[in-house]
Amino acid sequence: MPELPEVETIVRALRNGGRGDASILHRRIQSVDLRWARTLASSEAGEFERRLIGQEINDVARRGKYVVIHLDGEFLLIHLRMSGDLRVETPPLAPPSTHDRLIISFTDGTRLVFNDTRKFGRVWLTKDMNSVTGSLGPEPFDSGLSPEIFFHNLHSKKKYIKSLLLDQSFLAGLGNIYVDESLHRANIHPLRPSNSLSPDESGRLLEAIRKTLTDGINNNGASIDWVYRGGDFQNNFRVYQQTGKPCLVCGTPIERIVSGQRGTHFCPRCQPKGVVV
Repeated sequence: MPELPEVETIVRALRNGGRGDASILHRRIQSVDLRWARTLASSEAGEFERRLIGQEINDVARRGKYVVIHLDGEFLLIHLRMSGDLRVETPPLAPPSTHDRLIISFTDGTRLVFNDTRKFGRVWLTKDMNSVTGSLGPEPFDSGLSPEIFFHNLHSKKKYIKSLLLDQSFLAGLGNIYVDESLHRANIHPLRPSNSLSPDESGRLLEAIRKTLTDGINNNGASIDWVYRGGDFQNNFRVYQQTGKPCLVCGTPIERIVSGQRGTHFCPRCQPKGVVV
């Protein structure tokens, strides 16, 4: 957490305004307060602050789970990891909170704050975005990712489908929530080998991933703990964290197993482990 829909919601709010926050577009940076040095993944603190001051926010986008802020010839990338969040504050400003790790103040008195309780989040400032995101796989909504290509990609690997979909070098942006939800929608067991899926199953899975992510985005993501603000998708979970509850499709109790050290939720009836002919 956050995953693609949560990050996309944050990006849209930063770009257009939302979640109770103002847009940061076309604001110019006046000062930088790096309050925890290890938040910074690239360059030294002094260089980071010097390079940021005076730059304007030209756009805000997303790549995988990264927030990508377009500056004047550089990119500020933020990965929220487990507990990160971004908020925009307008005057009158309150004192910084305990877990605020980076505060970027603009010339109009507004500021962008990166808050991260668990300190796992990281920030990069780079002229070459690819140096940070180059290892990521395609975006789930990439128009070039056809069912045929997706089938080929699945069969080029031999991993449990749950583990493969969590691999950011295979497909960017998915996490535990949206993988479990997508596999249930596609009627595919999480421990099926990726190269066992038929063309029909792989096409169904790609469609399910896109539909699940779209539903997540339309609901502003999922708020399942105190970290992420304002999402409603948790009210539409089919299997994630629904252990013991009846499947919405067939009524069978949802089960939980551990796969690759990740809690995994599925319906044993809708998602049989064997290959369905």
